[in-house]
Amino acid sequence: MSLVPADGPALFVINPNSTAAVTRGIDAAMAPLRMAGGPVIECLSLPSGPPGIQTQQDVDSVAPQLVSLARSLRARAGAFVIACYSDPGLHAVREAVDVPVLGIMESGVLTALTLGQRFGVIAILPGSIPRHLRAYGAMGVQARLAGELAIGLNVTELADYDRTLARMCDVGLRLRDTHGADVIVMGCAGMAVYRDALQEALGIPVVEPSQAAAAMAIGRIKMNWHGA
Repeated sequence: MSLVPADGPALFVINPNSTAAVTRGIDAAMAPLRMAGGPVIECLSLPSGPPGIQTQQDVDSVAPQLVSLARSLRARAGAFVIACYSDPGLHAVREAVDVPVLGIMESGVLTALTLGQRFGVIAILPGSIPRHLRAYGAMGVQARLAGELAIGLNVTELADYDRTLARMCDVGLRLRDTHGADVIVMGCAGMAVYRDALQEALGIPVVEPSQAAAAMAIGRIKMNWHGA
C-alpha cells in the first residue's frame, strides 16, 4: 500500500475478491503510476467477496458491496477503479458516487485499441470467455477482437509463477501467431505481476488492465473530467 501522505483526492483501486495476493500484485503494478503531483493510490480488497470473480453469480454478488464501499470512501476519493476484468458493479457504482469510476476491462480494451489493430485476450478459465464476449459486444469492438483464449487456471492458482507464466506465454503466442493479435490484454487482475515477462516473451504490447484503468483515472482526476 502507498505510504504517501494524502494531500488531495485519492485513487482507490478495489479488488472485488478476497484474495490478498491478487491485491498485492495490483498494488505492485501501480508503482509506475505513483508520482509527485499525482493522487495517492490505495489498493483495497473486498474481504467479504469470493476468492475470485469467476462466474456471473460472483459478478452479480459483489455489486452491492462495491457500492457500499465506494460510498464509504467517497469523501476522500478522486476516482475509483474496479480491478476485476468482468467490471462487476461498474454502472451501479457510477450511479452511486459523483467521481469517475473505471472498470479494468473497458479501460484495458480501449487502451489496446490505441496500441494495435487487433487485440487478443488471455482469460483464466474458459467459462469467463462468454461473459467477456458479451461485454465486447456491448462495447462494439468485436471487429477488432482477434480472439480470447484461457490458460485454465483459477484466480488462486495464478500464484504459481512458473506454471502461470508458461501458460500465458503459450496462449499469448497462439493469439499472436494463429489469431493475428498485435496487442494482448491480460484478462484478469491477478495476472498483473506477469506483464513485463509476458511482453518480453511475445514481443508485442501487453496491456495490464488495472494499470490502464488507473492511468485513465489519474488523467480524469488531474483534468477534472467527471463524465459517466
